[in-house]
Amino acid sequence: MQYGMMDSYGYGMSFGIMGILALIFWLLILIGLVLLIKYLWEGGTKKEESALEILKKRYARGEISKEEFEEKKKDLI
Repeated sequence: MQYGMMDSYGYGMSFGIMGILALIFWLLILIGLVLLIKYLWEGGTKKEESALEILKKRYARGEISKEEFEEKKKDLI
């Protein structure tokens, strides 16, 4: 019997290349699923801060006084 380039299982050298390609394919599918789940978990987009949240942070850092905070809060609400 002459097997040529075949291994003992009869698949030949192409089985190694096909196995690597299949592994790469499934790794890409897995990475895509992980990224999709991450995207959906975070709500799809980055949430922007509202003007009131920014105002509260500025007041908490001491950048504006209580009077300024109350005045600007009334303008926003």
